[in-house]
Amino acid sequence: MNNLIDPKEFGIMGKTVIEQVGKNHYAIVMSRKSRIIMADGRKLLEKFEQIKKVKSGAKLSLKTATPVCSKTIALLKNHNIYII
Repeated sequence: MNNLIDPKEFGIMGKTVIEQVGKNHYAIVMSRKSRIIMADGRKLLEKFEQIKKVKSGAKLSLKTATPVCSKTIALLKNHNIYII
C-alpha cells in the first residue's frame, strides 16, 4: 500500500513524512544521518498523538534506517509505537 499522506490532514505542520503502511496503519518516516534521541522521541510522540486524534485505533510506527537510542525505543514501545 505505502501511500504518502499529507501531514496537514492530521493537523501536523512541517516537513513530516507520513506513510500509510496498511489498512489503518500509519508510519512517520525519518531519514537522516544522526541518531534519534529522547528529545526526538518526545516530539514524535506529540505527532503520533495528533494522528491518534484523527484516526482513533490506528496502528502507529516509526519507519527509519537511523540508529535509535535505547531509551527512545522503550518510550515508543510503552506507547505501542513500533519501529520498522
